[in-house]
Amino acid sequence: MPKKYGVKEKDLVVAHVVNLILTGKLRSGDRLDRNEIARELGVSRVPIQEAVVQLEHDGILSTRYHRGAYVERFDDSVVREHHEVYGMLSGIASARAAHARNPEHLRQLDALLDTMRSNVDSRSFQEAAWEFRVLINEGYSGPRLLAVIRGSQSFMPRAFWMAYINNHHDLLQYFEAELDALHRGDGEAARAANRGRADTMGRVMLAELVRRGVLPPAGIPADGF
Repeated sequence: MPKKYGVKEKDLVVAHVVNLILTGKLRSGDRLDRNEIARELGVSRVPIQEAVVQLEHDGILSTRYHRGAYVERFDDSVVREHHEVYGMLSGIASARAAHARNPEHLRQLDALLDTMRSNVDSRSFQEAAWEFRVLINEGYSGPRLLAVIRGSQSFMPRAFWMAYINNHHDLLQYFEAELDALHRGDGEAARAANRGRADTMGRVMLAELVRRGVLPPAGIPADGF
């Protein structure tokens, strides 16, 4: 696989492993084949080990002494939990933004929301939505909060969301509610908008994972799928 210049090799490995899980090529309890990853990505063992450390920290892999790294439990409850945590954490940053009511940031967010409204049926919506979140998360998070927000995004890769445009109308309402809360200085409403958006994202992702055959439909145990 050709390397992507400007992207850390460790991040390439992380994205690759997450993609293997989201496409069902790696499942709960599977052992990570480091040699195969090294061949596929053309990287050394160093970035693979760095990626394993991050993925274990994010709750995606677990390591066993002298036995390697294994995929942690991955089911519908795990997907919902990742999104629930993400909604809570991003809500903290958003509440801080509401209390700050920085005029320049609000102007930038207004412009990004206008872009989303104008491009609700295109991939440009996700680009603007990503910038919206980055402005808030990086502007109003300390190092620790920002680190755990990024960790909670592990199962929300940008490549996944760039492929979906049918959910934009559902997501737009939460961005609108959040920005309205920021203008009014209502931190609790900003938190609620983030939780609602994350819950919607979780439902969209679960539906797609069921469609792909990665997860069984609700109510059907994985061993009977």
